[in-house]
Amino acid sequence: MSLKAKMADWKCRLAGWFVDREFFMRSNGQVRFIRISAQLQRRVATVVGSVVGVWLIITLGMMVNQLSVSFERSMLSAKQERVESAEERVAKYRESIDEVADDLETRQKMVEDAVEQFGGDLPPAAETGTGAETADKIGAAIPEAKRLASIEARQIALAEHMTRIATIRSQKAAAAIREFGLDPKSLAVEAKEGMGGPFIPFFGKKQKQVRDPRFSRMFAALDQMNAMERALAGIPTSMPAAVGLMSSGFGYRSDPFTGGGAMHSGLDFKGPHATPILAAADGKISFAGWQGGYGNCIEITHANGLVTRYAHLSGFTVSLGQDVKRGVQIARMGSTGRSTGTHLHFEVRVNGSAINPMKFLEANPDVLEIQAVAGSSATGQSAGAQ
Repeated sequence: MSLKAKMADWKCRLAGWFVDREFFMRSNGQVRFIRISAQLQRRVATVVGSVVGVWLIITLGMMVNQLSVSFERSMLSAKQERVESAEERVAKYRESIDEVADDLETRQKMVEDAVEQFGGDLPPAAETGTGAETADKIGAAIPEAKRLASIEARQIALAEHMTRIATIRSQKAAAAIREFGLDPKSLAVEAKEGMGGPFIPFFGKKQKQVRDPRFSRMFAALDQMNAMERALAGIPTSMPAAVGLMSSGFGYRSDPFTGGGAMHSGLDFKGPHATPILAAADGKISFAGWQGGYGNCIEITHANGLVTRYAHLSGFTVSLGQDVKRGVQIARMGSTGRSTGTHLHFEVRVNGSAINPMKFLEANPDVLEIQAVAGSSATGQSAGAQ
């Protein structure tokens, strides 16, 4: 069938859709009718079709716009890394080589300090990639700025190197925290509380001269690593006393006074009177005094929000508000409070609820090794902050 014949066939079909129509109505004994012409039907259909068509076009346009925005956002990071093109940086170097040199020297020292503080060997000198290419272009345009541009390329390589190191260490610390049955994210949030200090810009006073998003990513990665490692270092995995006999475990038991069933919220360690009681992890003394059935009691709040409790003590060797390190003596074993004999009652609490301390004291050696590295890092950062 030819195209002309097909068109004629479609016109006939359309004409069959729109014909004069009459609707009869009977009211109060009278018969009336309403007539809707084929022309009016075609006009109404045209208007409805136009409205639907416009709506579809607008909807399609919005979808295309959303896809475009999503694509632009996904490419933003890559674009930001090139925001200061070789031409822009050449212009900055032309404006003031001395100012650029001052900023680069400041940033170089802080980048190297970050590498030394957080660990990791320095990578080989960066002579490839976008940074090196930009340095070559700047050197070609301004020969005297070649060395400064090479330094900047080296700094970018160091930032990327530190980002990789921090990401790996964060993942290891998070995995170790999960081995204890704890949530890494919630502990990391707790570990970030109680921070402060004077503001010292990383880039120096002339930040606009040396901005680069790769350093922002490095800051974020180091911050996350620091929080995770502080949280891990604050988990109480050290024995609270140098004794080998555990006289009572965690959970339901027969009460030593009444003989009835009772919940025991910690571990009991039996030993000689005045046996040194040791901090199970770094933290701050948040309570030191008499506490009902616990007798003389010490509580340590750790960087991750965990609390350890040491009860039935005969005396204290620390004071309220004092910072203590893992393994240092904080008290002496005794039999004060509701106690049948000389021993230490040891608890670990999360958000006020007691949990079994054994899963911390019997940690996997590989996990303890990761914790030791995290503890060394946290100690170094604290010393640096002072």
